[in-house]
Amino acid sequence: MKTFQTRPVSRALIAVFGALAFAAGAHAAGDKTAYDQTKTTAKTTYDAANKKCDALADNAKDVCQAEAKLERKKSESMAEADYKNTPKARYDAATDVADAEYELAKERCDDKSGNDKDVCVKEAKAARDKVKADAKAQRDTRKAKNEATEEKREASRDVAEEKCDALTGDAKTACNNQAKAKNK
Repeated sequence: MKTFQTRPVSRALIAVFGALAFAAGAHAAGDKTAYDQTKTTAKTTYDAANKKCDALADNAKDVCQAEAKLERKKSESMAEADYKNTPKARYDAATDVADAEYELAKERCDDKSGNDKDVCVKEAKAARDKVKADAKAQRDTRKAKNEATEEKREASRDVAEEKCDALTGDAKTACNNQAKAKNK
C-alpha cells in the first residue's frame, strides 16, 4: 500500500520528462520574447502562489512552497529548453524538474514517520533517478544520431568529390558544385 501512495510522483516525473522530450514547444525555438514573457509570468505566478503559502504553517507551508517552486521550475525550464532547442537544454530541463519534483516529494514525506518516511523518501529518490537516467539516455541518443548523420554526410561528400576528380574544367567545377549542394 505504501508504494501506491508515491506512484503518482513517479508518474508525474515520467509525464514531465515525456513532455519535455517529446512535446512540440508552445514557443518557437529561439523566440527571445516568448522566453522572457514565460519567465516573467512564472515569477509572477510563483510570487502569488508563495504568498498564499504564508497563511499555512508547519509542513503544510513547506509543501505549498515546494509546489510553487515546482510550477515555476517547470515553466522556466520548459521555456529555456524551447528557446535553446538543444538536447542538452532538454536534458537540463528534465533534470531540473525532476529535482524540484523530488524536493516536493520529500516535503510530502515529512508528514510520515519511521519506516514509512524512509520508504517514501527512497521511492521519491528512485523516481527522480529514473527520470534523470531516461533524460540522459534521450540526450545521448540524439547526440549519437546527429554525429552519425554528419559522418554519413561527410562520407557521401567524399565519394562525390572523388567522382568529380576524374573530370576536368567546367565539368569538374559543375560536378563539385552539385556534390556540395547535394550533401549540405
